[in-house]
Amino acid sequence: MSSLSGAVETAPVSSLHARRTEFDVPSGREEEWRFTPLRRLRGLHKDTELGESGVKVDIDAAPEIEYSERAVASADGVSGFLPEDRVSARAYAAAGTARVLTVPKEAVASRPTVVRVTGSGTGEAAAGHLVIDVQPFGRAVVVLDFHGSATYADNVEIRVADGGDLTVVSVAEWAGDAVHVSHHQATLGRDAKLKHFQITLGGSVVRVSPSVRYEGPGGDAELYGLCFADAGQHLEHRLFVDHEPPKCRSRVIYKGALSGDDAHTVWIGDVLIGAEAEGTDTYEFNRNLVLTDGARADSVPNLEILTGEVAGAGHASANGRLDDEHIFYLQARGIPEEEARRLVIRGFFGELIGKIGVPEVEERVTEKIEAELAGSLK
Repeated sequence: MSSLSGAVETAPVSSLHARRTEFDVPSGREEEWRFTPLRRLRGLHKDTELGESGVKVDIDAAPEIEYSERAVASADGVSGFLPEDRVSARAYAAAGTARVLTVPKEAVASRPTVVRVTGSGTGEAAAGHLVIDVQPFGRAVVVLDFHGSATYADNVEIRVADGGDLTVVSVAEWAGDAVHVSHHQATLGRDAKLKHFQITLGGSVVRVSPSVRYEGPGGDAELYGLCFADAGQHLEHRLFVDHEPPKCRSRVIYKGALSGDDAHTVWIGDVLIGAEAEGTDTYEFNRNLVLTDGARADSVPNLEILTGEVAGAGHASANGRLDDEHIFYLQARGIPEEEARRLVIRGFFGELIGKIGVPEVEERVTEKIEAELAGSLK
């Protein structure tokens, strides 16, 4: 249990992702905070008061899903959740109620469950805590949908037990003044599967930190991300995949586009392969399209391997402009330059959008990307 001063007892792990026993107020010089514009967080990392009334949460659960509310401290035992930084610890301490979605053993949800979070304004900072508990061989899709103006810090605690299969689609379509700092912490059992999508298209400052750890062999995690940053937006995604048991798999694919002065994206991808994690198969990839001058993309992949017996391990990262050859190819076939640029960017994002598997969300994201392109390519 943490307090507002940030005291948290944790077990030590590798230096790549060492957990602190205390969370001091960050100064910006720390590795985990050096890209984040702290002055724009409205005190979420310091001591601004956090309540629960700054946002409204609506749950539309599939008939097979059990929904309950309980004290955060009692819900914490589902996955052994531990806050990972000061904002996470403060949100954990301030969110009195955990909203818990339980997928019963062997249940298969007939439709996606939607958790809609709507901000009512930036003046009152809010904290939240969501638990998604997939019991053995359960199967479900959960969509997290963020809208409105808010100053919001939350934790999403995910547990997929043995043989379970979960897809989480998080869509941050905040208003332009919103600040959101979020931690998604997933634990996978033996032969459990997780697909996690983070789609970030709105907000002033949005920082999302998904992490995955495995409890047994055969776990399979696919982490996908898509973001489009406009002028002045800071969109940051920090991932950690902790391979400790043997014969687990992970794939990380994040793509971003940036347009406008001071548009800024950050992607940090940390993967740890422990000494006992023989047979691990992992790969992480990040690519960003910088569409205009004045935009900046930071991309930092990290891979730490403590065993030589891996099935595969690698990473790739690239930031660049649109490919002139692609544009020329399309223009040579009679397509105007502006439309050619749109087609290339649609193709850039199209593969990821097609993996979501929720038609309503795929359509929404496609429409939003089209609107972003219409504004950025004028």
